[in-house]
Amino acid sequence: MAGRPTRSVHTACRVGAMLGEGPVWVAREQALWFVDIKRHHLHRFDPATSALETWNAPAQVGWILPAQAADFVVGLQSGLARFDPATGAFAAMVDPEPHLPGNRLNDATTDPTGRIWFGSMDDAETTATGCFHVCDADGVRVCGLPPVTIANGPALSPDGRTLYYTDTLGRTIHAVPVHDDGTLGTPRLFVEIEAAAGYPDGPTIDSAGCLWTGLFGGWGVRRYAPDGRLIETVALPTANITKVAFGGPCLTTAYVTSARKGLDAAALAAQPEAGHLFTFAVDVPGVPVTAAIA
Repeated sequence: MAGRPTRSVHTACRVGAMLGEGPVWVAREQALWFVDIKRHHLHRFDPATSALETWNAPAQVGWILPAQAADFVVGLQSGLARFDPATGAFAAMVDPEPHLPGNRLNDATTDPTGRIWFGSMDDAETTATGCFHVCDADGVRVCGLPPVTIANGPALSPDGRTLYYTDTLGRTIHAVPVHDDGTLGTPRLFVEIEAAAGYPDGPTIDSAGCLWTGLFGGWGVRRYAPDGRLIETVALPTANITKVAFGGPCLTTAYVTSARKGLDAAALAAQPEAGHLFTFAVDVPGVPVTAAIA
């Protein structure tokens, strides 16, 4: 899997993240935002200038999403918060899991209506206390999906009718129907990742309805058709690949986050690109991100 890339992969930003995650293209800025969970960092990368700006979060930060105003909603270990990049201030919104202090929020997306779908995980990565939630104008509620140790995703089909969620340690991605009121149907197994390919990390959907997943410990990303067929693998120059986002004016530039976490000195010496932000061109564009209504 660590062989010659199937696409021309470039290093977009040498950030050296401990646990790079949550890339999201913000069209109003023509910029990519992402996080470094373990270093409590929010990053903004401007591809036009290659400039990287960084803000410190008050806790581990799993994701960032644009809100309908000029600010953002972020997922902290302490719960959802608003973030204003102009001031660097964070304003607490709600803690969905006050009874689980060992959990943290881990990954998120918005659907076409602006609802935020997000997951949590056991920060020690040992106990199935991770849960999937949805946040809309009525507040935050659990989705009713089975608990997992590390929840990744969710991701939504372009029409918002199918939700995909990842059980990372279980090496599975499931699909579940989404009803008009935001409730979910019965999950079905979408993909199971074989052990030699690493662990499925953050999922992302393109405009053809295909699912891209990062492979933590798997040296790349995969693209699956809506029927679950593996249709493409893109190799990357480091092992711990976390998530893909689509950006650029036409959403045909893939941005990929990675992590140094879990790599010993020998592995880091062999993988000098670990933790950097990568990019490659795609033929099928991504889906525009809907601003969160929260």
